[in-house]
Amino acid sequence: MPTSGRPVSLRITEIFHSLQGETSRAGLPTVFVRLTGCPLRCTWCDTEYAFTGGTTRPLDDILAEVASHDCQTICVTGGEPLAQKACLPLLSALCDAGYSVSLETSGAIDIGGVDPRVSRIVDLKAPGSGEEARNLLSNLAHLTPRDELKLVLASEADYTWATAQIAEHSLAQRCPVLLAPVQGQLKPADLAAWILRDRLPVRMQVQLHKIIWGNEPGR
Repeated sequence: MPTSGRPVSLRITEIFHSLQGETSRAGLPTVFVRLTGCPLRCTWCDTEYAFTGGTTRPLDDILAEVASHDCQTICVTGGEPLAQKACLPLLSALCDAGYSVSLETSGAIDIGGVDPRVSRIVDLKAPGSGEEARNLLSNLAHLTPRDELKLVLASEADYTWATAQIAEHSLAQRCPVLLAPVQGQLKPADLAAWILRDRLPVRMQVQLHKIIWGNEPGR
């Protein structure tokens, strides 16, 4: 798939087969395509190894490796995958190949150009991330029921902020809303208690892959 007459290539940190650990697809065998690079520096980031390095690979090579895993569920992630313009043709090519595709994005880059067949998993950065100012709130208008909005929370103050955003922007009416605790900073039991107390129309999630494999890269 050409872009401006040139073959498409992307900087790739890793491609691997694992279980999806987050979102409503948690537990599904999934092929992850992790793109290199991210303009954000969240305080709780657990994929700093994807900020730099990686290998530049042509689109056909990426598609061939994805196909070798014989799995129909694909997640394009990062870093911040949309920081690479060629992410858009990659997503479309995966959809054209018949895969069920999700995109994990920070919410700091416009998602309007993403292929509508892709399920967009968009972060809304809470104050504890250190990157609240990078939220591109215009992305909220693009969300549909096939997308998901994720808020990762480091404290009760983050939770209070999240509840205000959910109410102000009617987020639960746009798409499923996911609340997740930062591992080692916010106890899952505390977040669960607050959600139940406030009867929030959200789904709580924990990182299943970390429960199984810890912080091992490529999982």
